[in-house]
Amino acid sequence: MQSPEIPSEANHNFIEAVQLGSIHNSKPAFSNQNVNEVNSLDKVRDILFGNQMREVEKKLARLEERLLKECTSLRDDTRKRLEGIENYIKQEVESLSQRIVNEQSTRDEGLRVLVEDNKKITTALDKKLTQLDENINNNQRELRDQILNQSKSLQNDILQKYEEILAALQRESEDLRHAKTDRSTLANLLSEMAVRLNSQ
Repeated sequence: MQSPEIPSEANHNFIEAVQLGSIHNSKPAFSNQNVNEVNSLDKVRDILFGNQMREVEKKLARLEERLLKECTSLRDDTRKRLEGIENYIKQEVESLSQRIVNEQSTRDEGLRVLVEDNKKITTALDKKLTQLDENINNNQRELRDQILNQSKSLQNDILQKYEEILAALQRESEDLRHAKTDRSTLANLLSEMAVRLNSQ
């Protein structure tokens, strides 16, 4: 609805009247004349701007209602988005926590396997070392026995050779004694023959 056109002079007078009315409204009225002037100004204002003011108020009310709806919708949308983000973050945190737990379990299992393997390797190495020590001791014992046996065998051989040489020497000595006795007999015999020859 269009408001009636007001001449500029009337508009100017009206503005002054409105200003005077607002001034009068801001100050306490001291007379009936001031009250009447204020009432007349309110009437004039209502006649001139009543429809526009009502339209403006309706527009403001619709705008306020629309703003409230937009704010409510925005608040709901923001809440939904925040809930979605919160759920996503919770899921990600749970997923990361589960991955960390799984990785920790895997590492613990790997560490346990490594410890068991290390124990097995250590046990096998200890067995090998023990067996090697036993083999070395057995070899040393066998070598000592062989050396002792060879030493005894050599000692027996040396003793046998000694006895054989001693027997040979004794035989040679006896042969020399027999040979010496034969010489004496021969010498006596020759002497006796010489004496006989001389006597003849």
